[in-house]
Amino acid sequence: MSLTRRQVTTAALAAVPLAFAATGTAQASGRRTRTLYIAGDSTAAQKYADAAPETGWGMALPFFLHKDRPVSNHAVNGRSSKSFVDEGRLDVILSAIRPGDFLLVQFAHNDEKTTDPTRYTEPWTTYQDYLRLYIEGARARGARPVLATSVERRRFDASGNAVPTHGEYPAAMRALAEEERVALLDLQALSLALWQKLGVEETKKYFNWTATEQDNTHFNPPGAIAVARLVAAELLHHRVLAPQDVRRLDAEIPESWITWPTTTA
Repeated sequence: MSLTRRQVTTAALAAVPLAFAATGTAQASGRRTRTLYIAGDSTAAQKYADAAPETGWGMALPFFLHKDRPVSNHAVNGRSSKSFVDEGRLDVILSAIRPGDFLLVQFAHNDEKTTDPTRYTEPWTTYQDYLRLYIEGARARGARPVLATSVERRRFDASGNAVPTHGEYPAAMRALAEEERVALLDLQALSLALWQKLGVEETKKYFNWTATEQDNTHFNPPGAIAVARLVAAELLHHRVLAPQDVRRLDAEIPESWITWPTTTA
């Protein structure tokens, strides 16, 4: 499915207020704004009032970055590395991204849907082929691509061990990152370890478990904040960002900082 002209324009403008606000701050401090763009799926995406308390980790990432490293979150529910490209969403990012910016790419949840040809990719062939489009597109514009393996779902075996759910996709991304010499944030391994540490019952407090829903894929505010903290720490660890670019890595982030705007659609 292709985006209409109106949809593409709306998507392109969605991040403008944040970018402009951060530019003024950066100029005042003497540091140039370098925006971090997110291409991904529902686990990272902006959520709106009708979806609360569901929260994408991209909503919490700005709490860990300084204001002259703004986040432009283009992640969208239900997209795969393929459908995001086919709908023109990568083109929207590439039309806005500038030299020195970053493009953080996290896909796999929907690439795994073998019965849906509009989204499915095979880990070692088409998945890697589509990811290369993000890498090459960012590099062609002087921006830095960063790959992130997909954050894990909440799944445990009968013995209480956290179980991986993404098959060969994380390994395929790791191999591509090494081949292309791209920084890799291994969110799959890090989140799996975190869920294991928290355990079966405690992890329910991090996912979108409500009185009417038991969602083991999407996060609530504590879960989104925890994953965003992992992302920021990994960006620092892999020297994508410098120490002066990040903040609050060891601080408690109030859940009240998460807000869900009303949709403009």
